[in-house]
Amino acid sequence: MAVIKASTDDVRMLARLMRAEAEGEGDLGMLMVGNVGVNRVRGNCLDFKNIRSIPDMVYQSPGGFEATQKSYFYQKARESEIALARRIINGERQHPASNALWFFRPAGNCPGTWYNQRNTGRFKAHCFFAPTSEDCPTVY
Repeated sequence: MAVIKASTDDVRMLARLMRAEAEGEGDLGMLMVGNVGVNRVRGNCLDFKNIRSIPDMVYQSPGGFEATQKSYFYQKARESEIALARRIINGERQHPASNALWFFRPAGNCPGTWYNQRNTGRFKAHCFFAPTSEDCPTVY
């Protein structure tokens, strides 16, 4: 059962975002990016108040994703990426992105915190950061 509302176009948009942000990190990396996106829609907290849909999340400004500024994001989603996006929309979670609202790719080691959010771990090049359950209970 879906944890957020998503039309067919929304699923494709999430799939494109996942590919554009993490294709080089394989399916698991793309799933983790999807976790962050879905958590932002579910959260309604911190920097993501009133983000109620996948398009709201993808195009949030400021605070959205760099991928939307690159032509690669606008290519058609592949069936394999659409299937991954559906898994995330249906509630699948991947650690360390399970409750994360942020990720980034540092030049070196992951910092312990980023904008006062704790580091939940690293997968390949990306570090993930989550709020506390008190600050954002709906992502837990």
